[in-house]
Amino acid sequence: MIVDTHLHIVDMAALAYPWLGGAGALNRNWAYEDYAREARRLGIAATLHMEVDVAESDIDKETDYVSGIANRPGSLLVGAIAACRPEDEGFAAYLERMRANPAVKGFRRVLHVMPDDLSASPLFRENIRRLAGTGLTFDLVVLPRQIGRAIELVDMAPDVRFVLDHCGVPDIRGGGYDSWAKDMTEIAKRPNVMGKLSGIVAYTDTGSWTVETIRPYAEHTIGAFGFNRMVWGSDWPVCTLGGSLSTWVGATHALLEGASRDERHALLAGNAIRLWNLKV
Repeated sequence: MIVDTHLHIVDMAALAYPWLGGAGALNRNWAYEDYAREARRLGIAATLHMEVDVAESDIDKETDYVSGIANRPGSLLVGAIAACRPEDEGFAAYLERMRANPAVKGFRRVLHVMPDDLSASPLFRENIRRLAGTGLTFDLVVLPRQIGRAIELVDMAPDVRFVLDHCGVPDIRGGGYDSWAKDMTEIAKRPNVMGKLSGIVAYTDTGSWTVETIRPYAEHTIGAFGFNRMVWGSDWPVCTLGGSLSTWVGATHALLEGASRDERHALLAGNAIRLWNLKV
């Protein structure tokens, strides 16, 4: 069984996505139905929707849209990681609204395309600390140079559970393994951070990568966090830049070939079920 913690749905008729204009092949609709058809064939039993950085005015609409899909009979969707703006004064009220929605399992604020010091503001940090005791997580998506900032945020909110997306966004295409690996080892020392095996295909030469291209990054991430502090994500449709959902699932199984049955189950499903108290 696989629990996918990182699905993106794109519906341009329902929501606005300003960033997609410069996203090349991703700049189109990506329907839940297309994902679900392939996912079921691959053993994906449940999925969490990851916010897609919609226009700020559409953040609540995106959560309502995803909740509607989750409520369909037989839906694979079991929850949502919602967008948020912790740098805004209105975050506290927003958090209370989202806590009333059982579909919301956590939050993410895209940071890797924002100024490095955004997460260092006192208001941002105060608002992230509000997640303590709520059962809601915060996904970190940061560039390697921003991992230090992420560590500062994590240390300021020790009672909040964080998930580090995409193995820390390594620049596989451009190199820089050693500094990335050192910072990953450091952030993994924080027990309130989970690692996520996801997204790394997009940082390769997407037309020529192999399992061996990504193996050092996957294995270092798993080694730093341990199998009991890892979750898995497809990052669909971004993963299609380097193949397909099936390609990424196949590569994942190849990367985990030497792991025990219990280790594979923990990374692929068990940890996610426990972290978000999912009904699968």
